[in-house]
Amino acid sequence: MAPMTFMQALILGLFQGVSEFLPVSSSGHLLALRELFGLSEVPRLFDVILHAATLLSILVVFRARIGGILAALVRWAARRGDVPAQDAENLALVPPALAATAVTAVTGLGIEKFLPVESPRIASAFLLVTAALLIGSSRFRGTRGYGRLGLGRGALIGLAQGIGVLPGISRSGITISAGLAAGLDRDTAGEFAFLLAVPAVAGALLLELKDLADLGAVVAPAPLAVGFLVAFASGIASLSLLMPLVRKGRLAWFAAYLIPAGLAGLFLFR
Repeated sequence: MAPMTFMQALILGLFQGVSEFLPVSSSGHLLALRELFGLSEVPRLFDVILHAATLLSILVVFRARIGGILAALVRWAARRGDVPAQDAENLALVPPALAATAVTAVTGLGIEKFLPVESPRIASAFLLVTAALLIGSSRFRGTRGYGRLGLGRGALIGLAQGIGVLPGISRSGITISAGLAAGLDRDTAGEFAFLLAVPAVAGALLLELKDLADLGAVVAPAPLAVGFLVAFASGIASLSLLMPLVRKGRLAWFAAYLIPAGLAGLFLFR
């Protein structure tokens, strides 16, 4: 297999940054593009490193919320369990986030062990499933904020995020849809979905570090850096674009892309 070129790394990074947050499945697109580029043997660590770039974009865009959570935890610990009024919302999302992360880990690891998907054709079929989820989510009009999220709803959203490891199932799309189905308002459903990506991507990166030596054999440091930087920059742009669409209930718009893309993949990949 030929080494990855700068142009291939740039294209893969661009698609990762755009499709990680826009609900069109970054993993499905990376799988299909790697197949088209003849890079199907590149270790999955490359994909995870691109995901890490988009994780950094989450930290940038949601820095105020993440900083508020960390500060609230410090004040809560200093007061030995007392919850200052201004920290109530930030602290309320911590237990559901922990429950969601635990369920995501169990579900994601189980799927990768017992139901691994490396077929671009199957990923294309799952793009159609994502389209159906987005269309269905447009019917929900929740009113719950973090104060009424709770462990059960957090676990449900975590289950959805775990299923999102399947290529073609948009992690952001299925997680936001689950939040809306659980009764969350659109702002909360969108923000919570992206905050949950932080521990999920960090955990995936740690699990895939064992392939670092194999990755170096087919992807030189310079193309890897290009892909990372492009994924980071395009991730900030796409995340900034998506949140207003979530607030307006426009996720179903992306089905107009997912349906023809999924059908095209079913015919293209055999």
